[in-house]
Amino acid sequence: MSTVQQPDPRDRPARLTVGVVGTGRVGPALAASLGLAGHRPVAASGVSDASRRRAEALLPGVPLVGPEEVLRRAELVLLTVPDDALPPLVAGLAETGAVRPGQLLVHTSGRYGTKVLEPALRAGALPLALHPAMTFTGTPVDVQRLAGCSFGVTAPEELRLAAEALVIEMGGEPEWIAEDSRPLYHAALALGANHLVTLVAQSMELLRTAGVTAPDRMLGPLLGAALDNALRSGDAALTGPVARGDAGTVAAHVAELRRHAPAAVPGYLAMARTTADRALAHGLLKPELAEDLLGVLAGATPDGPADSHHPESPENPESRENPESPENPESPESRENPESPENPENPENPESPDNPDNPGKGDTQ
Repeated sequence: MSTVQQPDPRDRPARLTVGVVGTGRVGPALAASLGLAGHRPVAASGVSDASRRRAEALLPGVPLVGPEEVLRRAELVLLTVPDDALPPLVAGLAETGAVRPGQLLVHTSGRYGTKVLEPALRAGALPLALHPAMTFTGTPVDVQRLAGCSFGVTAPEELRLAAEALVIEMGGEPEWIAEDSRPLYHAALALGANHLVTLVAQSMELLRTAGVTAPDRMLGPLLGAALDNALRSGDAALTGPVARGDAGTVAAHVAELRRHAPAAVPGYLAMARTTADRALAHGLLKPELAEDLLGVLAGATPDGPADSHHPESPENPESRENPESPENPESPESRENPESPENPENPENPESPDNPDNPGKGDTQ
């Protein structure tokens, strides 16, 4: 073991005083992480009791004051409020004269780049957008999870090095996102992380209905392997009845979901159609099997009959229409686009770190 005394991070040059506006799940964790890097949290603002408790746990001894006072005390200010609250907050702070020239103003919204900070920029602030692509719990474990976490970084070119340096100091990995790509970037994270939570929660509910006493234990290894395979291999990792073209099994699934969990049917159909498209495009689903499968999915509308008796189902091969016939409305050329804007999924990220004050939210990203 080395006997050389390590320098205290607080003795490093260019250490900044840090303030937090919005002590939800994200702000205190980022400020605490910056504190470990030698910066000094000096003020925070929060309204709800939960926010105050989080601030006390992660930023002990840091006073809770109003937003304007946070900006008065801090050289680096973290704006960690919900997406919809960010533009009026920035405008209000600029109008009141709270923003100082040379002050680093950092927001953590995935949706926005630095243009949302334009009112503060006109007041002389230095704008940065640093979005951690991680789900936050509002507990000290979040600080540890920042190690290796990717951050979506957007900043003026002259501030790029400063933005990336702050991310690295928090233990993260900076990933540069262009201003006009921020909404797509955020939608991608919501699609992957937030919808995953919804799917897993639905799956556990259905397993309980089926009599499984420990659905979490059953799903854990399966979902862990599926996620690992998907991250490694993308669409090549697709498995299951849709990728195999098992139309009868899919029809039975829809019939059972309609009986036991009708609210889950639209989501199942939307994901099955998208999965079929991707499996076809990557050569996993054979075209001759896709006809029957897509016929089942096209007939399995949320208000339609149980699909186990659909004429396209393998259980009724004599009544199956000729898939080569131009009148066949279920052919791949004439079926509706499964990724149509009519898809009711909301791309907003309800569990995002951008909405930290909701006690029921955990984000993603």
